[in-house]
Amino acid sequence: MTAPLEGIRVVEIASFVAAPAAGALLTDLGAEVIKVEIPAGEVYRHSIPRRLGYRSEFPEAPQFQMDNRGKRSLALDLNRPAARAALERVLDRADVLLTNLLPGRLVRYALDASSLRRDRPGLIVAHLTGYGSEGPEADRPGFDYAAYWARTGFMDQLREPDAPPAFLRGGVGDHAASLALSTGILAALRTRDQTGEGQTVGVSLLHIGFYILGNDAALALATGQDPPRHDRARARNPLWNHYRTKDDRWLFLVMIESQRYWADFCDAIDRSDLRDDARFEDTIPRYRNSEALCAELAGHFASRSLADWEPALNARRLIWSPVRTLSEALRDEQARVTGVFTEVEHPVAGRYETVSAPIRMSAHAMPGGRPAPSLGGDGADVLAEAGLSPAEIEAALEPEAR
Repeated sequence: MTAPLEGIRVVEIASFVAAPAAGALLTDLGAEVIKVEIPAGEVYRHSIPRRLGYRSEFPEAPQFQMDNRGKRSLALDLNRPAARAALERVLDRADVLLTNLLPGRLVRYALDASSLRRDRPGLIVAHLTGYGSEGPEADRPGFDYAAYWARTGFMDQLREPDAPPAFLRGGVGDHAASLALSTGILAALRTRDQTGEGQTVGVSLLHIGFYILGNDAALALATGQDPPRHDRARARNPLWNHYRTKDDRWLFLVMIESQRYWADFCDAIDRSDLRDDARFEDTIPRYRNSEALCAELAGHFASRSLADWEPALNARRLIWSPVRTLSEALRDEQARVTGVFTEVEHPVAGRYETVSAPIRMSAHAMPGGRPAPSLGGDGADVLAEAGLSPAEIEAALEPEAR
């Protein structure tokens, strides 16, 4: 069967994570994505493990490879008129422009939606920003660490009392944004199928942060109050809490409907005395005596190792999880059975594993194991396909002015 986006051509002028990750999802769906980079290549391309603190000589940046799989590469210095003219020709054949350039830079290069769509009414312009494309901070640069994490209250919310704010891991907010951005592009393509008209799709890291934090944000908006901070020593629901085990590991109980699981839980941990204790007999008494129950459970879980607790808790249909290290999680049998990871055959790095696309379609395989393109490796072909002459191609791809 044909791929869902077969015949769709995307020009991506973007760096780092969120917009390129959306582009990678579009390649998985069958689109041709032409990635435009600066001649030296973006920093993310060069962020090999050794430069990030790993004791590894892996020669490529695995995270760049994951977010740029299956694309074609065109290296252009957009400060040069010949390069900008060449890009215009490439855009003439495009269905989508995917970019995270700041609004001011888009205007500077005549890549803003109003300029582009004047002669290309069917073009879809998908724009990822830190803080939105309007307002006083439209041109404010931002990573997800700032716009998605710290600015939205997310960073402050995910900590216990007296603990410092939690640090965000790389690309977390960006990958959430990539899903929203690709969804918007798909909807715009559907609309264009019906009307012939393109449009602008906008996603900001700031908005994504509030959306991912949506439950807390909705409650705060409605009540005018900050959400109560979780305190594991006094959890409102002690069956929705994390506990340390004897070997200094952690387990996380997630039985939000605590009464439904209470009897089975007490039996699973061999504490029928808790089940029969009047202080803990129902949801409200457990809430009122939360500190005492949390202390009982903390002491009990600390009496055995995590490996000892796993079969006991798994023997009943309880909702819980061991808190895995990443290296342990990467060996997870369920993740592997369901295809969370896939292999890449790279011309330089050889064969290695990466994370696959987070979508499964019964009629279309999601080929998430393709490598990212070499820097500028498709430039001459892409420009020839756009109708440029050999002389124009040479002028467009010429290195920075001597």
